Amino acid sequence: MQTRVAVISMILEAGSDVAGVNALLHEFSPYILGRMGIPYRARAINIISVAIEAPQDAINTLTGKLGRLPGVSAKTMYSGNIYED
Repeated sequence: MQTRVAVISMILEAGSDVAGVNALLHEFSPYILGRMGIPYRARAINIISVAIEAPQDAINTLTGKLGRLPGVSAKTMYSGNIYED
């Protein structure tokens, strides 16, 4: 199985589907290497970065599902390396 390392960055606006984000991250938790969240109270947003190693299809699926949640913007940056497990 080929995997890639990536970082998924999200911005959650006020009133966003936080429960949906957490449910998706739990669903993909076997692939997640780490997570960092920063509440930016002055602007009423939350900034979340998730480091992940997974097949590219799984990363794309997670990013797409996150980006379709209300109030959530999600983008992914990939490592140039592809790993064979």
